[in-house]
Amino acid sequence: MPRITIVLGAVLIVAGVLAFLVSGLASWTALIPSILGAILLLCGLIALRRVRIGVHAALVVALVGVAGTFMNVLQLGQLFAGIAERPLAVIVSTLTFVLLLVYMVLGVRSFIVARRWKPSEQTALRD
Repeated sequence: MPRITIVLGAVLIVAGVLAFLVSGLASWTALIPSILGAILLLCGLIALRRVRIGVHAALVVALVGVAGTFMNVLQLGQLFAGIAERPLAVIVSTLTFVLLLVYMVLGVRSFIVARRWKPSEQTALRD
């Protein structure tokens, strides 16, 4: 999970910077995915040393990001109808929402697998 966290952070940083550039440097809110990405990247680097702390923190950040982007995702219908006020914001928010949601599913799945793997199985694998 630490490497996935780092890669996701880098992807979000790039997405936010591209959105900022495409918006003509007009709206700093286009950098919100980059801010989330930078925090996730930092959590991923922490997770390289302390997996539980880093990944748990990253999942909290992902949850906040999903909650924060949800309102723009609801405007997808307006985007397809051509009446969205801020189409770029809807697109970037939807991309961020989907990436963070997939990350959360992978993280929870990883925790479930780690929880099911009992210490007795770990010692048996070492022998």
